[in-house]
Amino acid sequence: QVQLVESGGGPVQAGGSLRLSCAASRNIFSINFMAWYRQAPGKQRELVAGINSRGTTNYIDSVKGRFTISRDIAKNTVYLQMNRLQPEDTAVYYCNANVVVDNYWGQGTQVTVSS
Repeated sequence: QVQLVESGGGPVQAGGSLRLSCAASRNIFSINFMAWYRQAPGKQRELVAGINSRGTTNYIDSVKGRFTISRDIAKNTVYLQMNRLQPEDTAVYYCNANVVVDNYWGQGTQVTVSS
């Protein structure tokens, strides 16, 4: 099992930055895939950015060049650096860990971008 705790969300003005953190309860080096998802009101949850066990990253098109996913293995933490935030980035952001066939989720952290 993996417990995930997100932090770092909050209100921000358009053009601003936030860094989200996801602290895992176990060593993340062996976790197949860790990712950040988001869910806006009335919309489906979507994958925003992911990083696999080799450190390879991927992003949805709308955040490429603005968001960066990274990890600190020593701290068992995955980050999402979000720059040039836009109102359409407003959502609850969730950390996800995929371990073999199991998926684990954090409780989510709200990001609200005002214009």
